[in-house]
Amino acid sequence: MRALLLVLCFAFFSCKTDSKPVKDFSALSLSEKAERVTIIRDDFGVPHIYGKTDADAVFGLLYAQCEDDFNRVEQNYIWATGRLAEVEGEDALYSDLRAKLFMTEEEAIANYENSPGWLKKLCDAFADGINFYLETHPKVKPKLLTHFEPWMPMYFSEGSIGGDIERIRTNTIKAFYESGMEVPEMELKEQEKKVLEAEPQGSNGIAIAGELTQSGDAMLLINPHTSFYFRCEVHVVSEEGLNAYGAVTWGQFFVYQGFNEKTGWMHTSGDTDVIDEFQEKVVNMEGKLWYQYGEELRPVITTEVILKYKDGDVLREKKFPMYRTHHGPITHVVDGQWTASAMMWEPVNALEQSFIRTKQDGYKGFRKMMDIRANSSNNTVYADAEGNIAYFHGNFVPKRDVSFDYSKPVDGSNPKTDWQGLHPEEENILLLNPKNGWLQNCNSTPYTAALEFSPKKEDYPNYMSIDRENFRGVHAIGLLKERRGYSLDSLIQLAHDPYLPAFEALIPGLIKAYYRQHDRNPKLQGAIDVLADWDFRTSKESVAMTLAHFYGTRYYQEGKYPEGMIPMERVNYWGSKSPNVEKLRVFEATVDQLTLDFGTWNIPWGEVNRYQRLNGDIRQAFDDSKPSIPIGFASGRWGALAAYGARYGSEKAKKLYGTRGNSFVAAVEFGDKVKAKSILAGGQSGDPDSPHFDDQIQLYADVKWKDVPYYKEDVTKRAKENYRPGERK
Repeated sequence: MRALLLVLCFAFFSCKTDSKPVKDFSALSLSEKAERVTIIRDDFGVPHIYGKTDADAVFGLLYAQCEDDFNRVEQNYIWATGRLAEVEGEDALYSDLRAKLFMTEEEAIANYENSPGWLKKLCDAFADGINFYLETHPKVKPKLLTHFEPWMPMYFSEGSIGGDIERIRTNTIKAFYESGMEVPEMELKEQEKKVLEAEPQGSNGIAIAGELTQSGDAMLLINPHTSFYFRCEVHVVSEEGLNAYGAVTWGQFFVYQGFNEKTGWMHTSGDTDVIDEFQEKVVNMEGKLWYQYGEELRPVITTEVILKYKDGDVLREKKFPMYRTHHGPITHVVDGQWTASAMMWEPVNALEQSFIRTKQDGYKGFRKMMDIRANSSNNTVYADAEGNIAYFHGNFVPKRDVSFDYSKPVDGSNPKTDWQGLHPEEENILLLNPKNGWLQNCNSTPYTAALEFSPKKEDYPNYMSIDRENFRGVHAIGLLKERRGYSLDSLIQLAHDPYLPAFEALIPGLIKAYYRQHDRNPKLQGAIDVLADWDFRTSKESVAMTLAHFYGTRYYQEGKYPEGMIPMERVNYWGSKSPNVEKLRVFEATVDQLTLDFGTWNIPWGEVNRYQRLNGDIRQAFDDSKPSIPIGFASGRWGALAAYGARYGSEKAKKLYGTRGNSFVAAVEFGDKVKAKSILAGGQSGDPDSPHFDDQIQLYADVKWKDVPYYKEDVTKRAKENYRPGERK
């Protein structure tokens, strides 16, 4: 049966396992569709959705998501469909224009209409599930979207809400479409500096072969680093072979990072070059725009879009032209030339791949699914019940003429710069069952994924990986190369190892600089002594961690370094080669600031590094005077695998409050029966009145993950609610 399901899956339609005739999903009323779905909520409020067909399950999945946090479901589609300015005002216009440049509503509808039948049913179920929620919850007042359409998932097809499109800067779009100008270089450099100072984004994926585990079964660490509450935890089951557990970005109808009984998949952000810029030679001839391509002139495709924006209590409109060549939309100006941005925009293929991924029962099917090649923004770490572990670096990789430097804009008038199709999956960077028995990716280079058994850089074009090593990757490798005999619990402990390699690179240089002075500043002596006794491990009790974090953060803001250095190289430079006077100046300023903010520099990390969730707002406000709990984790910037990135510096908050990093995390073991443990930052619900608003946070802080009830008998034992959509008490 599994083989048959796999064949049918790749034919892009589903089979029925029941001989009874089933009324076509599209012919049912919303209430009839609801009757085909059961939602069981366990003791942590996690929804386990059961449906006869995949469409039934998707209907229930979206309904359950809306129960937990309709605000975030709606917000994601307001943003993705290019209607943010209608809610947030004129400043968001260029985010909306960016969305429309790559796909208009008409194009989204056309993509939906041209989708295979099975996918259209899922898109219909997506819209129906949300609309039924709104119908049965009249007190819920949407900010904008009172009715959801089945074409909307075309804007939201890959997994991450932004995906590649967020790499296109809105300020460069604004400069072009407002004035035809390019953004000044100084502004671009300042923007880049802010990006570098921000908490690193990305994830960790680790796969362990059975030869290194106590059970003899493969294991997978699913460890996304996202903004908190960015994804919810779900379990979705149908009689058509769907039984997926994991994380769903609010509003998605497929499990983005997770597992089924036989396979597990974890995505990490990668730096495979999948976006290129083409400088176009545009001329105006008799009022029409043309661009040079080889020996010919081609017409610039010119359209108009009217965008609405909120201005006080009224909606206003602004009309924009939109320009496009065969390379893509014109997004900005470089050196006086209009420049088009090319990226993957194949929403139907991306949605197909995203859903098909969740139903595979072994490596063969999973590998075939990757041939769709529509996952452009992610790497994939994989493990399965057959004992396989694998790492796919990228998926959508355009072929290019390597004589051109695509790290910079290329000449769009030269046909040789065009993409030459896509690399087949077998040409992309792939690691399968390395002899060392483990592999990892922490948004780091694939060429150290399994030490000496890693792919070799010289075997691939340079654009396939522009990733660099980072401290998280260094940390993971150092742990993995020495260990064996893994259990789920020991894998979880590895994922929370407190060592921070960045500070072993940064802090000794400061201590040496202090003692090499003849006239040492006595006010720094105590703080220096604390750091000198430190083992570079984070904990709630560590004063050294407080000093090191604020020192390192200030160095990122103020430290000088040779141009071209990647972040890990900068930290190494600041620790070993920066002037001693600079080290001491930055450290003195750090001690002074801690004393000013907290009355003393001698403050344990848990006193200043906190978790607080006061309400369900998408952007959290923090307040030192209100309840919060201590957290011993640290920023991924310093090499923490259990990343905990914080925001601070507001009027009411001098302390650090976590906003991103470990969010949904799971450890999975694939044996005769799949076993898993998971944790969620905060809780399942975005409603402060729900018991599941923050019921997991203390477990999160204490590294006590919950057992996942995957099989129906286990779900039933943990059940706290059992209902159909529209019938919840």
